[in-house]
Amino acid sequence: MKKLISTFSSLPATAWRVWLEYWRLLWVRVVLMGALALLSLGLAQLVGHLLPDELASYVSGKAADKLLGIIANAMLAVTTFSLTVMVSVYQSSSSQFTPRIHRLIVQDATTQNTLAAFIGAYVYALTGIILRELGIFTDDRAFLLFAMTVLVLIYVVVSMVRWVLHLQTYGSLTNTSRQIEEITRTQFSERLSKPCLGANPWLSSENAPESATPVYSDETGYVQHFYQESLDAKAKALGMHVYLAAHVGSFVMAGEVLAYIDDRGDGDGEPEDERDCEEIIRAHIKQGDTRTYDQDPRFGLMVLGEIASKALSPGINDPGTAIDIITRQARILSEYEDETACEARVIHTRLWVQPLTPEDLIEDAFGSLARDGAGVVEVQQRLQKALTSLTRHSCPEMADAAEKAALIEYARGVGALDFDHDRTRLRNATAPSVVEAYEA
Repeated sequence: MKKLISTFSSLPATAWRVWLEYWRLLWVRVVLMGALALLSLGLAQLVGHLLPDELASYVSGKAADKLLGIIANAMLAVTTFSLTVMVSVYQSSSSQFTPRIHRLIVQDATTQNTLAAFIGAYVYALTGIILRELGIFTDDRAFLLFAMTVLVLIYVVVSMVRWVLHLQTYGSLTNTSRQIEEITRTQFSERLSKPCLGANPWLSSENAPESATPVYSDETGYVQHFYQESLDAKAKALGMHVYLAAHVGSFVMAGEVLAYIDDRGDGDGEPEDERDCEEIIRAHIKQGDTRTYDQDPRFGLMVLGEIASKALSPGINDPGTAIDIITRQARILSEYEDETACEARVIHTRLWVQPLTPEDLIEDAFGSLARDGAGVVEVQQRLQKALTSLTRHSCPEMADAAEKAALIEYARGVGALDFDHDRTRLRNATAPSVVEAYEA
């Protein structure tokens, strides 16, 4: 356990990313806001003794009691209402769009901050009432309590107004699609700013060194996160090179290979046995029962594709949503860069990570919606236009993958469309090179 704790304290960057993961949890914000409420009351009690008697007794205790009672009564009802809205949005979004967006909605910052503000104000009011009943805040020292309560009321009103404005689009299809696109583009940009997470590119066609020792997973689940900064520091100290065989988002069974360790003995740290090294590797690879958006832009593309597929189902029959999703995905993929051509940006020299491939990205983005929308000519037209634009991408690998995908989807569309006029429309929307390759 001591070794695992030191694993994450070696670099501030890793500790900061661990903190950000906890910050997305609702209970963390609620606990911090409740602690802040208690702290404010404690400071009010301490500072109150420093105020002049004339100012300290300027406001009566009854005024503070009324405000505390209003907050206590209102916050309980408002919090209950907000939780009801959250649950309703979660359920409707999961059933109408895709269950995979549940995690994104749960982590909505505005919703979490609003609930934390309401519960924090409720804790503040209850604690203030108790302290008043115990005689800790006396009538002749009620000014600071009254002033602090007014500030809490202002914060609650601001949070409530922001919450009402947020409810206008909260859980809507357009807003949800926009959120997924934004977080996917953010993760995509962060990934491309540090290709292969700042490590050396390890091509799938390359094998690990013969001297490398495999590290097997001790649990079953999706790879959610790499803590590459701290892992690289540990690898340098122990004189080893780490080849991460499982990429972020992959499903790894217990007993499957997570990584390979190539011990070259050129480190400056204390020697550790093989079991210790394996524990260090596992501690830096977070696994869970679901995929997350962190470090995994492919998951965002897949979720967008699922929204489009759900819109194309017979019960919904909304090709307009699928067309909108195709546009968003094409916008994301247009920012692709070849990670194998960015060796100058290698930061973690002791790590090797598999790069993103255009074939996988295109399949994640368009695979499911192209299958479900094969018989909808409007969807096929927009898909061909998007793929045609990607064939002009500056990266040859992306252009080649887009052209291959365009040929496959054109063949799928021609086979699914029964009406000759629809086939002609699809042909006119498809790049001539793709049509020629299909007819050949």
